[in-house]
Amino acid sequence: MKRLTKTIATGVAGMVFSAFAANAQVVTIATGAQGSLAYNSGQAVAKVANEQGITARTQPLVGYLPLINNGEVDFGFSNGVEAAYALTGTGNYDRENKNLRLVGVMFPLTTGIMVPADTGIETIADLKEKAGDLRIASEYTSSTIIPFYIAGALANGGLSYDDFKQVPVASFVAGINALGDGLVDVSLVSLNAGAGKQAEVKLQGRGGLQYVSLDTSDAAVAAFKEYLPAGSIVSLPQNDKIPGLQKAANLISIPWVMLTHVDADEELVYEMTKAIAENNAALKESFGAFGRAKLEAMAPANEVPYHPGAVRYFDEAGIKVGG
Repeated sequence: MKRLTKTIATGVAGMVFSAFAANAQVVTIATGAQGSLAYNSGQAVAKVANEQGITARTQPLVGYLPLINNGEVDFGFSNGVEAAYALTGTGNYDRENKNLRLVGVMFPLTTGIMVPADTGIETIADLKEKAGDLRIASEYTSSTIIPFYIAGALANGGLSYDDFKQVPVASFVAGINALGDGLVDVSLVSLNAGAGKQAEVKLQGRGGLQYVSLDTSDAAVAAFKEYLPAGSIVSLPQNDKIPGLQKAANLISIPWVMLTHVDADEELVYEMTKAIAENNAALKESFGAFGRAKLEAMAPANEVPYHPGAVRYFDEAGIKVGG
């Protein structure tokens, strides 16, 4: 009888331990290098997740979308364009990552192509007139998605890289620095980026920087979406406090998204989606970019399918998926 009682007690203890272990399962959130957009996003989300009972740890990694696809990492971040390219093995990916699934949009990213203000170029039509005489940042060997952003902007005006003198650069920041140093005339610069502000200071003698305003006609937007299907064109008003917006301009908006994999636990993804959607103030406190988040815009159309756990939350919250 004592042996039976001990056996039962041991079994109950094992069940309790197993339940505790399941509840305490550590989930991994892949991020980029310290200081990067993915790193800052991951730190903010991990903090909120832990506060909501999800034991989450960040893991700095490079090129981690295939790791998410394989289920080696639970969550991670990407821009919506690159996520779709990774899924389909197109763009800057040569292999399909069919197991990627969307959790939702964290916030929008705003970017655009810039030129020195004294070029007199304000619109994509102006750029087309002078393209043959201009040098453009190209290749971006360590930031391979950037040329697709630029190609989408150029296509909006009936242009391509071949219309310019191409100057290879290593990275996104290197392209901005090349613009500030006068090594190129055209480069991609994110709105209010630190490197862009530095380039603006360097080019004060040339009137600073100016964003090239894109064409919002149906045909021009369609050409843009050939390269950036998850992107959109947004109109920003003149703002002297933001480099490049001495005049109103139409720029590129790309969703910054969280990803998981097809076999991720539905309840876990539901709880993670809920934690992000319902704790924006805490996320914003950790990383200001979350202040641009809009709950109703958390589940836009994308080639990457949404995970069922995320869809369950969106349905409960009345958020249209694919809208």
